Amino acid sequence: MELPLTTLAIIINSSITLTWAGGPLRGKAQVPASKSESNRALIIRALAEGGEVSNLSDANDTRLMQRLLQDPTAPTFDAEDAGTVMRFLTAYLAMTGRQTELTGTARMLERPIGVLVDALRQLGARIEYTGQEGYPPLRLQGRTPQPATEEDADFTELTVRGDISSQYISALLMIGPTLPHGLRIWLTGKVGSRPYIRMTQALMQHFGAQCRDLGEVLEVRPQAYQPTNYTVEGDWSAASYWYAMVALAPAGSSLTLPTLRRYSWQGDQAIVSIMEKLGVKTEFLADEAVRLTQVEPATSLTQDFTDCPDLAQTVAVVAAALGIPTEMTGLESLRIKETDRIAALQLELAKFGGALTDEGEGRFRVSAEDFRVEGQTVATYHDHRMAMAFAPLALRGPLTVEAPQVVRKSYPQFWKELEQAGFQTDPVPAPVY
Repeated sequence: MELPLTTLAIIINSSITLTWAGGPLRGKAQVPASKSESNRALIIRALAEGGEVSNLSDANDTRLMQRLLQDPTAPTFDAEDAGTVMRFLTAYLAMTGRQTELTGTARMLERPIGVLVDALRQLGARIEYTGQEGYPPLRLQGRTPQPATEEDADFTELTVRGDISSQYISALLMIGPTLPHGLRIWLTGKVGSRPYIRMTQALMQHFGAQCRDLGEVLEVRPQAYQPTNYTVEGDWSAASYWYAMVALAPAGSSLTLPTLRRYSWQGDQAIVSIMEKLGVKTEFLADEAVRLTQVEPATSLTQDFTDCPDLAQTVAVVAAALGIPTEMTGLESLRIKETDRIAALQLELAKFGGALTDEGEGRFRVSAEDFRVEGQTVATYHDHRMAMAFAPLALRGPLTVEAPQVVRKSYPQFWKELEQAGFQTDPVPAPVY
């Protein structure tokens, strides 16, 4: 397939400069299918051994998951920089008795996985660390099957910290129906990103599993998944960047985003209520679409991101640009994402006159003395969300984004969609030494 010249330029150049054509932002933008739904549905379909999942995300993480699941005999599985691929595959491969190795990028090898490995070992998985204890790479050496039991026997029980990545909990839930006893998970401490856990349970139930959410206790009964078809919804995390654009665009701007449902399983639909306080109103249309229009923003914002951490960068940038004092909590998991997102935000906001200040006890404050966009260069730290969270600032002035290809992780068509909306994307050649 021949790539467009713009796409080729983005791939081979180290930066792009974004400029806005001027006037209100109007029209329609396409958001990708949900990466979170897609990757969960692919694992569950594999466990169900059948069913069709349509409207899959074209994100690199999802394409990677598809490719690895289609190669069951590989001696090594490379999860690259994809957290869901690393964590979901660890549980899937361990519980299906595979003997293989699982690795990833240098950054992935710095992201802890000990909580998940410890839990899987309790379920009979034989897993070794081939590098640093508690971190990938992993060597999976099959599993010791649990003995069958009577129907009324107790669940296999695990105790798991709730304040770590919800992907660990989702990984365990999805393999729960395949265990002879089923699974009961006791969550301890503050539970983060609970909507992602609910999304996992909803998809499991769609494929025939029996789940119960009892607050601090999650139960999954032993029952084979049923091959079922599923259509993936549009991605609310990706939609958040268009909310940011409407918030920062000239007066009179509005935008329509298709494939987004009023009743969504995605926790990042919280962007609807958050952005209304930052000046963007949402109207749900009859054909699974939303229309975004501008309204008067609030004078301040207090928001807990425990259940929607992937929105934090977007909200921080918009709040700083609008000069709206914002208190943010629930950011703990941002330290172990593709980069330390708190540190990255602090460094990049400072270039524009903004600040993300650690006030202690898990509270951060966004502020800006004299926020200006005048040709600064944004570093992206190998993090797709850094690139897309800062891109809307181009509506306020020219902006250069380093390593724009990072968006392939979740939203490969992002720069193309910006061009269609009226932005100009000019490649910046990499320096020659």
